[in-house]
Amino acid sequence: MTITAVLCVRNEAAFLLDWLAWHRSVGITDFVVVSNECDDGTDAMLDRLEALGWLSHIRNAPPYGKGGIQFSGLKLAGKTEAVKRADWLMALDIDEFVNVHVGDRTLPALIGALPEATAITLTWRNFGNAGVMAYEDRPLPLQFTRAGPRPLLWPWRAAMFKTLYRNDRTYRNLGVHRPRNPVEDRVVEAHWFDGAGRALPPEMTTGRVFSDYRLPQHELVQLNHYPLGAVESYVLKSDRGRAVHSEDQLGLDYWVERNLNTDEDRTALALWDRAQPIREALAADPQLGPLHEQAVAWRKARLDLLLEQERFRDLYARLFMTPPSQPLPDDVAKELLNHAQKAAGRDEETS
Repeated sequence: MTITAVLCVRNEAAFLLDWLAWHRSVGITDFVVVSNECDDGTDAMLDRLEALGWLSHIRNAPPYGKGGIQFSGLKLAGKTEAVKRADWLMALDIDEFVNVHVGDRTLPALIGALPEATAITLTWRNFGNAGVMAYEDRPLPLQFTRAGPRPLLWPWRAAMFKTLYRNDRTYRNLGVHRPRNPVEDRVVEAHWFDGAGRALPPEMTTGRVFSDYRLPQHELVQLNHYPLGAVESYVLKSDRGRAVHSEDQLGLDYWVERNLNTDEDRTALALWDRAQPIREALAADPQLGPLHEQAVAWRKARLDLLLEQERFRDLYARLFMTPPSQPLPDDVAKELLNHAQKAAGRDEETS
């Protein structure tokens, strides 16, 4: 069974070895990585990994066309042999880590647990900052173990998912959260299941990108999502910009919506035992090891430069001053969801 993951990155070389080792250890066999105008040595590291047979590397340069940077990168990835020949496909981000809870805790075990599935939604569990200030060269799942409650009604974005799907030509294109452009006479045969093992209704095969936020979603699998990281890393992320909505600047609003730390979740920690030897072997390569160290040094130097600018000094200080977020009471969250659904209905009527 071949499982191909597609990853788009920009200035994230310091996280690459951890991420690749983790996902190889949970059963991903092939990687297609798209780099976007990197300054931190990401391109050189990916070239070396490609030479070692670890992945396929694509450079994505402007102009990006309709859909922006990430969608143009996914289009390029869709043309590769690693995507075309895969049995299963999934698009992931560098701050997402697959966390399977069934069998030997690999993706093949998950697929085996849902034999009728042609697509499985891996719903986010967003991990907060938990007061970590300094960037540290250590795997994200080992550093951040505090998350919001389950289930969580608001923000609804906390229930967004990524999709592991069978590459049976039901969908023509890769998507950020789910496969896109279904073939009409094939999509009726698609069978989607969620991370709790529930069969999903037919409308899930063509549209939505978030799970039912009223229900538990993680019995079989969750996608550990670390959108904030340390305060220093968030300042660097704000400088990099968002992959899909490149015109949006990351600020305090994005931070507050995701900085929930009420619950402890250490379920990912044991998975590093299997990933660590792979990570150590990668770092032992005479080129990858130094490239990784250079990437770590680049992050620290870049932060120093950013803090000379008022915008980033202000952001750093506000992050330091802002307490952890608290979940909204259910009655308030339900009221907000009701207003959001009404607004969505009005938008559909006028579109």
